[in-house]
Amino acid sequence: MFSGILLSLSLSLWFCDDNSVGAMEAPCINDTNFNHELEKLLDRIKYVARSCKEILDKYHVYEGGGWTLVASVHENNMYGKCTVGDRWSSEQGSNANRPDGEGTWANRVTFGTAEAATSDDYKNPGYFEIAAQDVSVWHVPNNMVMEHWSTASILRYHTENRFLTRQGGNLFNLFKKFPVRFGIGTCNIDNGPAIPIVYDTGNLDSTKILYGPYSRAIFEPGFITFRVFNTETAALALCSGVKPTGCHTEHFCIGGGGHFPEAAPRQCGDFAGFDWDGYGTNTVFSASKEITEAAVLLFYR
Repeated sequence: MFSGILLSLSLSLWFCDDNSVGAMEAPCINDTNFNHELEKLLDRIKYVARSCKEILDKYHVYEGGGWTLVASVHENNMYGKCTVGDRWSSEQGSNANRPDGEGTWANRVTFGTAEAATSDDYKNPGYFEIAAQDVSVWHVPNNMVMEHWSTASILRYHTENRFLTRQGGNLFNLFKKFPVRFGIGTCNIDNGPAIPIVYDTGNLDSTKILYGPYSRAIFEPGFITFRVFNTETAALALCSGVKPTGCHTEHFCIGGGGHFPEAAPRQCGDFAGFDWDGYGTNTVFSASKEITEAAVLLFYR
């Protein structure tokens, strides 16, 4: 079993580690109302599952959950600009000779722990091994303890049109089809899929105000978008909660290839140009401090 699989069942967050050999024997955390029928079910389970969805499918319990945490993107230093800790972009600076950067979105490297997913980057084998249908994304304030992730999230949403079945079953395969690589595409022409979302926390208006006023004019909220380019053909991996309509995507999308040409290295890093007009100022193209200081948790179902 993957170390640190998280279950979100009936809006409850459960953590199971690989010390429970051969079984999902007991939940360690429940951050909302305890479900006694679910407790009985978990007590009966003697089954090694590769994901929460597999458990739900086997035991025919469907309570609106079954989400498995597979990754988190955490900006450890906005001033670092593609230095150590920018695992989802480049840890070796902005360099046109490394157009893929670390290549994390489409490789099998793993790192971090589930417990520390809001204070460091995280990626487990489920990211590339689970056959999933949808994603859920939570923006959780940095360093938040696990039992409060759900209630503390500033933005939380999911897809429900099974789009991953058309993209190879997970983000690993999606980014194989849509590489996060500098210089291979053009803004708004070669972007990857934009998928409608269903809000669990937040809404269209609250999503918009997380980003600077100039950014709000060049995206449409209510979507999650994958692999986009900016004006200088730099690649961004994920636009959370929005679909770009303009080309300055570095100010509201995360992750990236290994080169951001404009004013290099000012736009380079896991959160790219979120601080273009000042850290957390939420003016011009700068994102708010709230979204800048929140980890992006990625779940599959």
